[in-house]
Amino acid sequence: MCGIFGYCSFLQEKDRKTICEILCNGLARQEYRGYDSAGIGIDGDKPGEMMFFKEVGKVAGLRKKIAEADVDTTKTFLSQVSIAHTRWATHGPPSIVNCHPLKSDPKADFTVVHNGIVTNASALRLVLQKRGYKFESETDTEAVAILTKYIYDSQPDKRMNFPELVKTVLKELEGSFAFVFKSAHYPNEVVTARRGSPLLIGVKTEKKLKVDFVDVEFASEGENKSIDALAPTSPGSLLVPPSHNNLLRTQSRAFMSEDGMPQPIEFFVASDAAAIIEHTKRVLYLEDDDIAHIAEGELHIHRLRRSDGSQQSSQRTIETLEIELAEIMKGKFDHFMQKEIYEQPESVVNTMRGRVNFDANVITLGGLRAYLPIIRRGRRIVFCACGTSYHSAIATRAIFEELTEIPVGVELASDFLDRRTPIFRDDVCVFVSQSGETADTILAMRYCLERGALCVGVVNTVGSTISRETHCGVHINAGPEIGVASTKAYTSQYIALLMIALQLSEDRISLTQRRNQIIQGLHALPGQIRKVLEGDKGLQELATGVLANQRSLLLMGRGYQYATCLEGALKIKEISYMHSEGILAGELKHGPLALIDENMPVIIIMTRDSFYPKVQSAFAQITARKAQPIVVCNEDDDSIPAGCKTIRVPKTVDCLQGLLNIVPMQLLSYHLAVRNGFDVDFPRNLAKSVTTE
Repeated sequence: MCGIFGYCSFLQEKDRKTICEILCNGLARQEYRGYDSAGIGIDGDKPGEMMFFKEVGKVAGLRKKIAEADVDTTKTFLSQVSIAHTRWATHGPPSIVNCHPLKSDPKADFTVVHNGIVTNASALRLVLQKRGYKFESETDTEAVAILTKYIYDSQPDKRMNFPELVKTVLKELEGSFAFVFKSAHYPNEVVTARRGSPLLIGVKTEKKLKVDFVDVEFASEGENKSIDALAPTSPGSLLVPPSHNNLLRTQSRAFMSEDGMPQPIEFFVASDAAAIIEHTKRVLYLEDDDIAHIAEGELHIHRLRRSDGSQQSSQRTIETLEIELAEIMKGKFDHFMQKEIYEQPESVVNTMRGRVNFDANVITLGGLRAYLPIIRRGRRIVFCACGTSYHSAIATRAIFEELTEIPVGVELASDFLDRRTPIFRDDVCVFVSQSGETADTILAMRYCLERGALCVGVVNTVGSTISRETHCGVHINAGPEIGVASTKAYTSQYIALLMIALQLSEDRISLTQRRNQIIQGLHALPGQIRKVLEGDKGLQELATGVLANQRSLLLMGRGYQYATCLEGALKIKEISYMHSEGILAGELKHGPLALIDENMPVIIIMTRDSFYPKVQSAFAQITARKAQPIVVCNEDDDSIPAGCKTIRVPKTVDCLQGLLNIVPMQLLSYHLAVRNGFDVDFPRNLAKSVTTE
């Protein structure tokens, strides 16, 4: 959940003030990952010395602490390594002592920042304490820093290089992690490693890199292996291997200049691309069990040998990011959440762009094309997700079953694993995750892969673990989301899943009319969302009037709208801290009706579809018990009793109506939170990317 940031410059003159500013900006862009405390570690005035600045709370407090510190901010460095961290507390409460970077000893021989959880940290701590090492913090990360020092100190006659030392440490660790290691014994070097938590490296140079990839150095291969075997094999490849055949594998050819002289270069290590986009668009995503070593202006990637003997790619591509800095700035909006709600007309278009031909009523999802026959032959489809992603799967389950006539199950990833759910080779398992790094969903995916099921990923983040490890999938292309409440991710996931169902049914002639009706509904959708957003002022009045000072709120609907109620209730809970519950209207008489009286606020979703008469029955039941519900209904619906408070939305195809109905719920949760003075983008106890179980 935490945000990691590292900055390494080589032959680039930088003063201390600039370095601190780069680190703080990198953390601020990742605050959504955790904002309990923040800290940075930079080079001191003497060789091997480190300076630390730490503060409980947000990065703004850390900036203030740095500005007030009595340090020489004008001191310049030709080459330097700095690390930074914003924390979401797991081991120990937010405090200066528990704040990263964490050091191995008072002199900071080794310093570490960490995202994830080391599950055997208690055992390591016990062993190290018995050997005389003292711990200051309650964190699992400190055990890793001290273990590194212990291994280094225990071999005075045989000093390992930095990557070998880190590799030895990692072999002792269990759990999920992304680490950045810095050491006084290895000046101007940094080692990063990941297993289960995201990590990427941005590269910034004045000259073009010689090749667009970095070779992976496998320990089992000969040190003197010539690089010829790694030349690109595709005939049209533009990546031409260097002409000198005597170049050894241990040299990093991407960072060599034409004349063989070292070139000025900057590296940015981060948990999220949003942190480095202002510096460079050239990034390299690390894979699980990669160990990256940055030294002397070069980046080397080593592998921690996996016991399963799986084949690994021998290269990591240096990709070009598509996002722009403007996309991760608030612009004219007060909060990121508000901006992301208002971006939905554009984000749904981006999800459909290049995939929907509205003239021919054809859907083309390139990432699934080769696997469509296998999916159609599957005996069932199992959706697996958490939170908002789970609700998008619930929202599209009915249309999936209608169009494909394949049984569909929707599972919460954590419960799916707890039950050890039976999975078979002719199952199709779909994993939905905005970040593509959700820990429970990744573990569920690996569980299904082991059992031979076809695994499909539906994610927003290119290069994420789920996008790499599934057989095939769809990127939802919703653009970056900074606010913790996933708003546009929900609508884009909804549309991506709907498009999968539409493409799977394209061979059924009997469903042509229904499919065409839905595709034309998709065409009208962006304009209809804009129309819903025009009613924002009325929703603000509801939040500050009828719903002000309420302790609880019930949302009820039926059929396609059950998911809307669940997602709306989740948004209200996580942003405004008001207790809210999504109820299936058909279950009203089986318990929830006991809660209804004149003091219980209720939102009932009564947009016109085949379930409309049944929802009217639920409406009659609650009004008979003196409830005064707020009714979400279609613009032209004149059957709503006079005097009822209404939220009017345009009418669309039944299976798309939830996309319009959720927008007022998002706005309502936003205004409730703002009215109560809560931090909308950083709700308490939550982080955006849940990378721990």
